[in-house]
Amino acid sequence: MFNETALYAPVKEWLEARGFAVKGEISGCDVVAMRPDEPPLLVIGELKASFTLELLLQAADRLALLDPAAGEAILLAVRASRRGRDRDRRVHRLCRMLGVGLLAVTSRGAVECLVEPAPWHPRPNARRRTRMLAEFARRRGDPMPGGSTRRRGLMTAYRQQALDLAAALVEGPHRVAELRVLVPDAGRMLQRNVYGWFVRRARGLYALTDSGAAALVAWSGAPGAAD
Repeated sequence: MFNETALYAPVKEWLEARGFAVKGEISGCDVVAMRPDEPPLLVIGELKASFTLELLLQAADRLALLDPAAGEAILLAVRASRRGRDRDRRVHRLCRMLGVGLLAVTSRGAVECLVEPAPWHPRPNARRRTRMLAEFARRRGDPMPGGSTRRRGLMTAYRQQALDLAAALVEGPHRVAELRVLVPDAGRMLQRNVYGWFVRRARGLYALTDSGAAALVAWSGAPGAAD
């Protein structure tokens, strides 16, 4: 049976190959490794059959035992999988945020370092931030309670404007210039026709499709939808 104890020998061997003396089960820690540097370098390891919240909580607790200035580290070791949490990039990012390392151990005892323990230096994503702020500013009201299901779709600012255009076109074909009074970006939205709600009748003249009319009915009464 492949359990936490089965992880110990491969992790110990992996650390010893890097110059550490290793001992198990010291002060509640699964693995304690020391390297005779000056001052001595400490590495604490925690073993779990799979990546769990409990393992992460253990890592957070063990961080108080380290001297960050000395480059000491926490290593988490789990059984290697093909599609488990140990392969999830979000898990890797979370480990980096905590500054802990992540090892994956195969059933044959091979050890793969998935995340190196190191101080986390976040890289700002200016593009995502700009898009989020723009969506907040453009969205009319607060039409989507947090935690809403996405099965139906989100009432984004773009959908609100598309519904505004659909509500205008339900009365009959309109020219882009007329629709720009209602939605300044009408020309681009009608050309892109993301939802398939619009059809071009002539140059600069658009009408509503059957799917557009159905969307008006489906979204009727939804918060933030066109009246």
